[in-house]
Amino acid sequence: MIDFYFWPTPNGYKIALFLEETGLPHAVRTVDIGKGEQFEPAYLAISPNNKMPAIVDRAPADGGDPVSVFESGAILLYLAGKTGRFIPADPRARMQCIEWLFWQMAGLGPLTGQYGHFHVYAPETIPYATERYRNEAERLLCVLDHRLHGREFIAGDEYTIADMACYPWIDPYSKKAPLDLSPFPEVRRWRADIAKRPATRRAYERGRVLKRSGEMTEAERKILFGQRART
Repeated sequence: MIDFYFWPTPNGYKIALFLEETGLPHAVRTVDIGKGEQFEPAYLAISPNNKMPAIVDRAPADGGDPVSVFESGAILLYLAGKTGRFIPADPRARMQCIEWLFWQMAGLGPLTGQYGHFHVYAPETIPYATERYRNEAERLLCVLDHRLHGREFIAGDEYTIADMACYPWIDPYSKKAPLDLSPFPEVRRWRADIAKRPATRRAYERGRVLKRSGEMTEAERKILFGQRART
């Protein structure tokens, strides 16, 4: 059994996609980041960077003590290794899958996240920031579009953890600050194909029941964006 610490964010959905695709036995443990539950000592023992998601595998392959894993990319690699699924067996294709997983972790996620922050959450409009992060988000979409040309999925013909990592970060702020995806036909085709998968629908349904309606409160804003160094 795997304890899956989840809240409906792009990074949370990555792990939900994997678990829904594989049917691995798991229990969802919600971490309401708007209420600050990611700072509770019990959760910090699992995820010391006070971010979500995280997992605890209570039945690891070696039969030993439970294994906790934080950081969404590390969790995807761990689960792929545990199950032998959604990561290519061929060494060259496997390396490409890992490369694009790291590309998402280092580029697509952080840069699109900053795009969302300055377009949706920032208390004032800063033209330099909004333009820079829009340009960077669109540049990364262009990189992905080129990669997908002639390929069904990012690592080739197989759906892998690289796709699961990237999919939730394609235009995640579409309701309030949509990106123009029209110049990226391969991204749009790939995204539509993943959206049609039954496991994708199930993963996003579990998030819909948790999402709040309405604007972010000032208290939530302070929790999410007011962090400082702490001892």
